[in-house]
Amino acid sequence: MEITIVGAGAIGGVLGAYLTLNGENVLLCDIAENHVQKINQEGIKIEGPVEVLTVDCKAMTPKELVGRGKPLEMVLLAVKAHHTKTAIEQLRPLLKKETVVVSVQNGLCEKQISRLIGAENTIGCFVNFSADYLEPGRILYGGISSLYIGELDGSVTDRLKNLHKRLLAWGPAQITNNIWGYLWGKMSYAGLLYATALVDETMAGVVRQLDLRETLMELCSEILAVAEAEGVHPLGFDDWEPGLVYPREARDDGRLNKQLEKLAVRMASNKKTKSGIWRDLAVRKRKTEIEEQLVPIVEMGKEHGIAMPLTENLIQQILEIETGARQMDWGNLYELKAIFERIKENEVLS
Repeated sequence: MEITIVGAGAIGGVLGAYLTLNGENVLLCDIAENHVQKINQEGIKIEGPVEVLTVDCKAMTPKELVGRGKPLEMVLLAVKAHHTKTAIEQLRPLLKKETVVVSVQNGLCEKQISRLIGAENTIGCFVNFSADYLEPGRILYGGISSLYIGELDGSVTDRLKNLHKRLLAWGPAQITNNIWGYLWGKMSYAGLLYATALVDETMAGVVRQLDLRETLMELCSEILAVAEAEGVHPLGFDDWEPGLVYPREARDDGRLNKQLEKLAVRMASNKKTKSGIWRDLAVRKRKTEIEEQLVPIVEMGKEHGIAMPLTENLIQQILEIETGARQMDWGNLYELKAIFERIKENEVLS
């Protein structure tokens, strides 16, 4: 079976390299022509914390892939969230009844993919390992973390088991019957990661800023409140434990602080010490995925009558940094804190 990885950047490039090394028939597809050319000429270089690999891979642009005209069997979709619809529409002439699309992305992209091609053709995937596209043919790999795959309805199917066996070439991939739990757990973590990108500092450095901790946990709680309203039980991973953050009234600050220090240690030890969000803003000077990740959650919150003032302010700040109207600065985080303190003061007065 041919596995087509659409989006051969950070996540897609790493998975493609390890699957290829294991003998899988992998085809990488990416819109960056210079990236595709480099891969075809010299292979894809993965710079990990333990080893540096250069793997011979096949690569095509979307135009070349469609022009080839061969129906697709399994697609690992690893494009940015805001490119999901465009990628699916480009691939549509090659999709057949049996084609499976696996969302190897950040966000709740499975919702959009299933609307476009049907839930029966969609597999969910939660991926948390860190990686960055550095330049054509070259990927920085932060190291192994969690990866879960699951059917959207929670069933465990033969196709899921088949995919799982193949993904073991990368590392400890696992099957779950609650993929939505992991995806929403990641979205609460995404709130924290977006906040760390408001300042030119490592992720661990922001998490360890104790006077901002309550504000950051309230930001994450807003997202977790929406997950609860949606009937989802968010799950933890890689030292992020949403159950210690929310519900607010059950929060044990001692346990939470110990867990957050474990998280900070993990972040600091990773080869990639700043988030991909930070890299989008500071290095690549491009839009982040916030409009496809957190904006839809704010809209869901409104439907459930859940106020999300910190999330809304975070979104506005990130959008302003994208356009250059705002700079990365600690003051951005303290702006969030000021909003939170006003909320607390109003609650006391009421």
